[in-house]
Amino acid sequence: MHKESSHWAVLAGRDFRLYFIGYATSLLGSAMAPVALVFAILNAGGTASQTGGIMAATILPIVLFLPWGGVVADRLGSRRVMMAADVLRCMAQATLAAAVGFGHPALWTFLVLAALRGTGEGFFTPGLTALVPRLVIDPLLPAANASMSVARSAATVAGPATAGLLVATCGPAVALFVDAATYAVSVLVLALIRLSPQPTVPRNRVLSDLREGWLYFRSTTWLWVMTLQFSMFNLLVTSPFYVLGPVVAERRFGGAAAWGTTMALYGTGAVIGGLFMLRRTFARPLVAATITGACWALPNAALGLSLKLTWVAGAALLAGVGMAISGTLTTTMTQRHVPPAVLARISSFNYFGSYALGPLGLIAAGPVAAAVGIAPVLLVSAAWQAFASACVLIIPQIRHLPSESTAKPVSETVA
Repeated sequence: MHKESSHWAVLAGRDFRLYFIGYATSLLGSAMAPVALVFAILNAGGTASQTGGIMAATILPIVLFLPWGGVVADRLGSRRVMMAADVLRCMAQATLAAAVGFGHPALWTFLVLAALRGTGEGFFTPGLTALVPRLVIDPLLPAANASMSVARSAATVAGPATAGLLVATCGPAVALFVDAATYAVSVLVLALIRLSPQPTVPRNRVLSDLREGWLYFRSTTWLWVMTLQFSMFNLLVTSPFYVLGPVVAERRFGGAAAWGTTMALYGTGAVIGGLFMLRRTFARPLVAATITGACWALPNAALGLSLKLTWVAGAALLAGVGMAISGTLTTTMTQRHVPPAVLARISSFNYFGSYALGPLGLIAAGPVAAAVGIAPVLLVSAAWQAFASACVLIIPQIRHLPSESTAKPVSETVA
């Protein structure tokens, strides 16, 4: 590990600074949306089950369109696709804000607009990873990804609080309109940034492009191993934490205040981890990413072992630090070692496991805990994270992949 001289220098560049402002603004709006949406549904006479169905209507199109979003971004350019996706999300949220503001929308209105927003997210997300390397020089990539990690972490803390304040004082329609406005800011910023030229690559049919990306992904061991581990992490580790953690907090620590403190410390840890990565890099980034990601075993173990709140909250803080470091390193390695021609497609496969398996874990955590007990589920979850991390470190590509780029042409890899 050594210091990275860039520090905040990455924000000195006009184009990345503009992009960062738009990205952070959009993140804040996205973090506000769930709170505003829940209260809009309840105010319209909806039930908790209907709220869950509407949230599922957002997730399903994300899962369906992520792979195609990667293909389209690689064919047409990330910026163009991201702008179109943000226009769609802006229109969907603005329409919902108007519908909520002028009356009590029917359930189908929420469902259709949630599906449109999810479709936009499915097409927007793959381009994120592919766009950043065209905004900064290679030595600044870690700092760029770290600054975006800080923005994500800060938004998860500030977004719900801002939404709660707006809903309480002005109503959910205003909060939804603010979210729509943040998408408009993102579109404007994406239109203003200047991108470094990208070589033109001959394109085949859409299905052939999808297959080409899949073959590259499948033939690159470290990529599919890290993606599989992260997918299982969302299924088996974070899902029990988010579903069962509040139950433990209610029974043992007094309820929402204790859980709010725990989550606030997790967010604080993620900010600290992102700030740390602004000035540090590692000779073996995937080893560091795997070890720091293993910190997520700590809060689940603390909850499962019935430790005091101070230990649970402290473990959540460390998990936040570890996740920010791990995510920054993994993203940077993907950008450095995957050819630009397939980067958006590879990014879509990375995200697919998270979106596809995460909701299954959220659905299953409660019934499984009811059958075998909360503590066993949390302890097995913690043990899995430690075991999976150890298994990943056995793989030579994980241990030896250097920080510097080794990207080869796609044709050499999939041949």
